[in-house]
Amino acid sequence: MSATGTRNVTENKMSKREQGFTLIELMIVVAIIAIIASIAIPNLLSARLNANESSAVATLKNISSAQAQCQASGIIDSNGNGQGEYGYFGELSGRTFVRGANNAATSLRMNPPVMSSAFGNIALARVTRSGYIFQMYLPDPTSLAVAEAATGGATAATGAGAVDAQRAETLWCCYAWPQTFGTSGKRTFFVNQSGDVLGTNHLTSAGAAGTTYDGTTTVPAGLAAYVNTLPAGVTVRSMAVPAAANTTGADNNRWVVVQ
Repeated sequence: MSATGTRNVTENKMSKREQGFTLIELMIVVAIIAIIASIAIPNLLSARLNANESSAVATLKNISSAQAQCQASGIIDSNGNGQGEYGYFGELSGRTFVRGANNAATSLRMNPPVMSSAFGNIALARVTRSGYIFQMYLPDPTSLAVAEAATGGATAATGAGAVDAQRAETLWCCYAWPQTFGTSGKRTFFVNQSGDVLGTNHLTSAGAAGTTYDGTTTVPAGLAAYVNTLPAGVTVRSMAVPAAANTTGADNNRWVVVQ
């Protein structure tokens, strides 16, 4: 082989070696990617969590407006006294017939509905939206909280454990808690007829660990966000007592007004 041919073969071999990465170079690239991921992923998760919490607060404010529209419309008037009543998700979204006498379903639906049809997707009396679970409560004859029927609306019943028409003219409340605590959200929120949205970070007033609400594992009771210390002369906690704004709730968590 001529000198020229030998030189060309040598140059071709060198060229092939120079086209790839060395093991050290690959390890450096992988390390850089890992460092970037360790910084970016937690930030992305935090941003998603914050977005879910903001969405939950906005949704509760929309629910408050929807309840006001429902009550003002008078379409739910199960005792026939001319005063409108508040409704459950099934009624507000138009999924279920509104309740009539003895909480039996009428042949009327809210039309147009005051809430999106998405809130008609009710399972186990709850609605799931953007990483949060929402549950609505109306008062019974003693102003205790009555949850919505499993698939929406009220159960056809009277007496204890049934929605009381007169009290439902003035009382309602709704909770929103993380579908997966720490991943889809960290705080739990509450709103009632006052219109103020309250939130808890699951700590007591002393800063100790309180009750943490998480998916279907631990859910807020109907009166969880109502004051722990009852007003003078009141012996039974109910939806008629104040919500725990900037103080301790019945669940021993501190609930503060969300701005």
